[in-house]
Amino acid sequence: MSQKAEASTKRLVIKVYHVEEVKFAPESKFEGGTLFVEHENLPLSGELVPLLSRIEVDILKPGQLHREVPSILDVIPIACKVLGRLGEGITHTLTGVSTVLTLADAGGKPPAQIGSSAGFLNEKMLTDRPGTPSGRDFIILIRLNLKEGVTFSRKGIMAAHQAADDYLQKIRNQLKKIDGQAYTEKHVFEELLDHGKKKVLLIKLLPGQGAMHDFFVLPNEPCGVEGSRSIIDLGNMPVFLTPNEYRDGALRALT
Repeated sequence: MSQKAEASTKRLVIKVYHVEEVKFAPESKFEGGTLFVEHENLPLSGELVPLLSRIEVDILKPGQLHREVPSILDVIPIACKVLGRLGEGITHTLTGVSTVLTLADAGGKPPAQIGSSAGFLNEKMLTDRPGTPSGRDFIILIRLNLKEGVTFSRKGIMAAHQAADDYLQKIRNQLKKIDGQAYTEKHVFEELLDHGKKKVLLIKLLPGQGAMHDFFVLPNEPCGVEGSRSIIDLGNMPVFLTPNEYRDGALRALT
């Protein structure tokens, strides 16, 4: 068999839907450029109840980020797999909105005093940088508190990320249903897998040192939690990703 015959192509299609407004509603949905999100009587899954006391959600409009927050754990884009697995098939993603996850203990104190990001959001987080929201984005602010007696252990930190993921999954499930032809932008990424040629590797060093320095790898949903593995649990061993898996949100930073 020739080298040409051995070559194959994997295709990732990312369809972008722009959000013009974010509003509270009894259930999550995306209609006519408006993202509706839940904010009342938000449940915690059973395994998280012993660790977290409550989940609260606020909507911050563009330019209105002078809001006091506890420590920022993460900035999370909202995207979902519609067809195929991570790195191939079809992904729907939203622009114009970002999620900011914050956490405090039962007394409202942040997880760390040295380098803490607690304070006013506009003073602690730069916008329009890689990994941060655009200055024109709506912010879905998720506030979580640990229960009395629960410390900022790795278990508590991971519980906060899981709770936020459970909340965002309701939005993702609605994004899977929207019109596949009503996108604002469409990006197609094709990977040519030619087994007869040498591979080019990009080596990325990821921190895997503890509660606040961890990465989830290969979740079920882009930049999600469910289905992922921690690089600490993997022994900080090398993980091989394709370019399209990386583009499709295969890494979720917990730092």
